[in-house]
Amino acid sequence: MKVIETPIQGLVILEPKVFEDARGFFYESYNEKRFHELGIKAKFVQDNISRSVKGVLRGLHYQLAPFSQGKLVRVSIGEVLDVAVDLRKGSPTFGQSFAVKLSEQNRLLFWVPEGFAHGFLVLSETAEFNYKVTNYYTPASDRTLLWNDPGLKIDWGIHSNEVIISDKDRIGKTLNEAEINFVFQP
Repeated sequence: MKVIETPIQGLVILEPKVFEDARGFFYESYNEKRFHELGIKAKFVQDNISRSVKGVLRGLHYQLAPFSQGKLVRVSIGEVLDVAVDLRKGSPTFGQSFAVKLSEQNRLLFWVPEGFAHGFLVLSETAEFNYKVTNYYTPASDRTLLWNDPGLKIDWGIHSNEVIISDKDRIGKTLNEAEINFVFQP
């Protein structure tokens, strides 16, 4: 597995080794031993899958500590723009975002550790989004960062009237209003 560093410490793109022939393809999307060797020592407790249509934007979600979630995400069908925002107080990149296109063609995985808000926009007609998480969903700890907060300067590549979004995500908080309790640990 090839590791691709991002400008934000902790966020990592992973490119699996894919074995392809006339029958199709095979790759490991997760191997605990290999991930530990790469420095990702997460213990995953749950796998989630969502299927969405073009224009659906889910996020930017996070859970407050001690219920925060690290997420290992990938796309098995279609294509999405996946975005993470650094919410770790004291981080040199606090409030900055990073985006990567994940698709069934590129087979990339994206590691989003605890301390980040996370969301994605579906670019294809449909997309199936897969993610492993390090903690269970805890409604009382669940928070949403406003996807189009001007202070975040995220280029989603779509006009706001084209976005299909939940009521919960529509009323997310700006970075300045958000409740955040993550602390950067170098």
